[in-house]
Amino acid sequence: MGRTHSYELTVTWTGDRGSGTSGYRDYDRTNEVTAPGLPTLAGSSDPTFRGDRDRWNPEQLLVAALAQCHLLAYLHACVNAGVVVVGYTDTPLGQMVETPDGAGHFTEVLLRPQVTVADAAMAQRAAEAHETAHRLCFIANSVNFPVRHEPTTLVTTAVATD
Repeated sequence: MGRTHSYELTVTWTGDRGSGTSGYRDYDRTNEVTAPGLPTLAGSSDPTFRGDRDRWNPEQLLVAALAQCHLLAYLHACVNAGVVVVGYTDTPLGQMVETPDGAGHFTEVLLRPQVTVADAAMAQRAAEAHETAHRLCFIANSVNFPVRHEPTTLVTTAVATD
């Protein structure tokens, strides 16, 4: 059996306007996520569901967790493969379907990382490292929908100096 890790935080609803949940339109969906020593994360529901568009919603945070987990596993895989990554940006896209009963579920998340490596000789290994990262990603291993990847690998251009 492997090691067990625990993650504890506090989620506090901050949306009581004075009458609690007396009606569907009578409360805000705002909340705060806190953990000792970390900045407060302002949350709400998706604006489609009466949420505050200036706050993070759970759906965005799930997509962000998948993208961030892949990034961190990818950097680790690159170190092990001798690939020097000098830049990484991802623009992930999550797809969620709402069901007629008001529930819903994610159908997939597409990660679209754009990776810049230090040398053209590393490009193939950099591309292959995404599969290793996917296998290692704790979050991707925990969801019940596909997490796909459409990576792009670039090579840095050195600027000549006189």
